[in-house]
Amino acid sequence: MQRTTDMTVGSPVKLLLTFSLPLILTNLGQQLYMIVDGAIVGRGVGVNALAAVGATDWIYWMILWAVLGLTQGFATFVARHYGENDYEAVNRTIATSAILCAVISLVLTAAGILSAEPLLLLLDTPEEILPDAKIYLITMIAGTLVVGAYNMAASILRAFGDGRSPLVGMAIAGCLNVGLDLLFVMVLHLGVFGAAFASVLSQGVAFVYCLIRILRVDCVHLTAAHFRPERKRIGELLLFGLPLAFQNVVIALGGIIVQSSINAEGSIFLAGYTATNKLYGLLESSAISLGIAASTFLSQNYGAGLYRRVRDGVKKCTGIVLIMAVAVAAIIRLAGHYLLQLFLDVDKAGGAEALVISEHYLGILAWCLCILYLLHVYRNGLQAIGVSVWSMLSGFAEFAARVCMAKFGFGLFGTDALLLAEPAAWLAALLFVMIPYFFYQKSRLPLQS
Repeated sequence: MQRTTDMTVGSPVKLLLTFSLPLILTNLGQQLYMIVDGAIVGRGVGVNALAAVGATDWIYWMILWAVLGLTQGFATFVARHYGENDYEAVNRTIATSAILCAVISLVLTAAGILSAEPLLLLLDTPEEILPDAKIYLITMIAGTLVVGAYNMAASILRAFGDGRSPLVGMAIAGCLNVGLDLLFVMVLHLGVFGAAFASVLSQGVAFVYCLIRILRVDCVHLTAAHFRPERKRIGELLLFGLPLAFQNVVIALGGIIVQSSINAEGSIFLAGYTATNKLYGLLESSAISLGIAASTFLSQNYGAGLYRRVRDGVKKCTGIVLIMAVAVAAIIRLAGHYLLQLFLDVDKAGGAEALVISEHYLGILAWCLCILYLLHVYRNGLQAIGVSVWSMLSGFAEFAARVCMAKFGFGLFGTDALLLAEPAAWLAALLFVMIPYFFYQKSRLPLQS
């Protein structure tokens, strides 16, 4: 079998680390080319252009995260059936997941394009950046099907224990994206449209590569029969995937409300906030990767009935992420000042002021990374044992924390309330997945197995 990993045997720590390493590199690669996007826009076009891109973040993430929640939920069943050695179910799940992902992506694309400008206006996007923000957002939303297809394919490969193929695909896409960014923005002067279009095209290339790798997996033999709709399987996938998608939408809605308050602070504050947000992906990439590794490991072992191994995997992953969070925080504190200057030219108008805001925000996030890393472990742990409702509720907790900080925290923290909204949301969400995990493990992970 090509590049697959049976995680039901072997050392949990070794499996988690060896599987998560290519995922970390994949996510770092993805974040690095997003950083290049921001750097080229910020330095090549200007502070206002960077602010325009930042003004769209949470709106686009609301659509993208809905797709990501579905793909992650669908891939959980692929991993589970693979752990059961039920390859017919694997093929039918892949086919049904592809159909559902395509249909939902198209619906989200249409809804997103129609609502893009009204949402930007609702968020009080500064007038001077509104035209660029609209162009960037609509271009990115138009590529939802492409981005969703890549993430579905990458999630399926990871369900088989193949973390290297998504890494290679992302590496190819990252190099292509940098080249296209330079061509579209710096040479052809297409501005924010060029940056967005380069991102979509690059993800399309990554999808094609991952699709080829899926079709080379020995147990994957997709036929027309596998694509015939099965009501029970569709219901099963949606029942599990929709709460995860809804959870992400609710999280993004909280972020959108925070974004409206940030927009009200003006373009310089927004540019500083955006610069740190571009590095936020680097902070979270290891957590996401370890969470995905945990999900694959736990899903395969849960499908195989190895419940003790599931419990042990959660404990080991908790220790790993705590060490990783401390290491990442230390690195980002040392290098943050220099990294932020990739986006902000202090010699241009507003650049120095924005840099001060960025450094302050980055420091707040770095001190709270342990909370974020634990959140990814326990959220994925619950999903792996078939419990998605608490993940959805944790999304509501994130929403409530962000809104409270953004709308009611000024009296205590001033504008720092906007910067503390993220850590507050992480802590609220962690409580809603960590406590339920220890409750559910008693019934779903019996010790005698």
